[in-house]
Amino acid sequence: MARQDVIMPQMGESIAEGTLTKWLKAEGDMVERDEDLFEISTDKVDADIPSPVAGKLVEILVEEGATVEVNTVVARIETDADAAGDADDAEVEPEAAESGDDAGDGEDEDDQRAAAEAPTEPSAETEEDVAEAAAAETPAEAPAAEREDDAGPQTREERIRTRSTPVVRKIAAEHGVDITKLEGSGISGRVTRDDIMAHIESGAAEETEPKTAAPAEAPAAKPAPAKPAAAPAGAPGTMQVPIHGATLEIKIPAVPVREGDRVEDMNRVRLRTMEHMLMSKRISAHVTSVNEIDFERVVKLRRKLKGQFEAEGVKLTYGPFIMKAVVEALREYPILNSSVDGTRIVYHKDINLGIAVALNDGKELIVPVLKNADELSLKGLATGANELAERARTKSLDFDDIQGGTFTITNVGVFGNLFGTPIVNQPQVAILGTGVIEKRPVVLQDDMGNDVIGIRHMAYFGLSYDHRVVDGAMAAFFLNKVKDVIENFPDEGV
Repeated sequence: MARQDVIMPQMGESIAEGTLTKWLKAEGDMVERDEDLFEISTDKVDADIPSPVAGKLVEILVEEGATVEVNTVVARIETDADAAGDADDAEVEPEAAESGDDAGDGEDEDDQRAAAEAPTEPSAETEEDVAEAAAAETPAEAPAAEREDDAGPQTREERIRTRSTPVVRKIAAEHGVDITKLEGSGISGRVTRDDIMAHIESGAAEETEPKTAAPAEAPAAKPAPAKPAAAPAGAPGTMQVPIHGATLEIKIPAVPVREGDRVEDMNRVRLRTMEHMLMSKRISAHVTSVNEIDFERVVKLRRKLKGQFEAEGVKLTYGPFIMKAVVEALREYPILNSSVDGTRIVYHKDINLGIAVALNDGKELIVPVLKNADELSLKGLATGANELAERARTKSLDFDDIQGGTFTITNVGVFGNLFGTPIVNQPQVAILGTGVIEKRPVVLQDDMGNDVIGIRHMAYFGLSYDHRVVDGAMAAFFLNKVKDVIENFPDEGV
């Protein structure tokens, strides 16, 4: 009997969780593939989520109004429509539907991130964490709390509480902690990774270790040894970096906390961003090339067109000119518009530009995607980019608006930076960081060929790329094409 897990999707690189606001289908209903199944709300996006498969909705695991981490299993769909009788049996015997591996269950994600190509806002459990722990786990390691005991079948709330993720169970096993005796902060009291780590760091792990005969008077718990304040959740002085189903443990130096220092835990956004960026750095061989570009032609053209565009309700910034140049460069050098799939290179037919948008005074980031940017005029690029940015700021992006990017542009110049070396947004192979456009003295040639000093609007562009498939020469050709289009932007390109 085939069943498909339905998960809480990640609606942006730094989004760690979402609120399931409404179920559009009830248990027992038949659903079609891509038919809207439930509604969610996050810090940045409200959206209707489609069903991943066609079949019968046999189990709803998350109630309306509940907030859960991304990749949490919220429902299960029976994909064999003819097995209606089996689906009914599953409702009578709920344990059968919930036995086995829990790799997709519960608190399985903190923030990315993600996705990258990321982001991630996160909690402490990532998709990679869950995959790693699930791969290392065997059915025999399933906690006894998931099975019926002498008191009879567990209630749904009891099952949810004890069905912590593989990562949590693995940590508990390593430290001899019985998670059934802990009070969790997750759904229905589920024990999360933060809960288990807080319990261990409190020095109380010994007290919850299962014993055959507990003494009448347990000795006082030994105080936990001091740990570096900057060390993330995990073994003291180490950082566990999930990558491709495995975990790389990196030793990190201890950070002394002195009087007057302020220490605070990373929030979900920062944790997810950390994991997404580390994942990208581990996957891609990052290299950055920088070029200097003369914007004088674009500055004059923008001044000429700005009033015309505003009369039609379109705000014209330098962004659309840059997008147009990037599109032309991607057409000429399609390797920059590709993705790596194992040992294969996937050249994307469409040019879908991810446009990084800073939210909450730069504390958060989301990357909506302008689809088929190669089919748009300058006005179309301006209109599309403005609409996406506004919808990002008003939390009205659709699910499709943040999916399918093939190349990303991030504007570090808006904060006054000369240039940046951004990290590739997986699974893309390149990202362009545009620096501030400002007046600078440069060496020019007059009409007679003499060198003179002039004042021009200049900017540095930094292209970070994946050296697995993009070589330095190709990156230089791409940047030179972007430079050529901007410096000689044609009137017909408008």
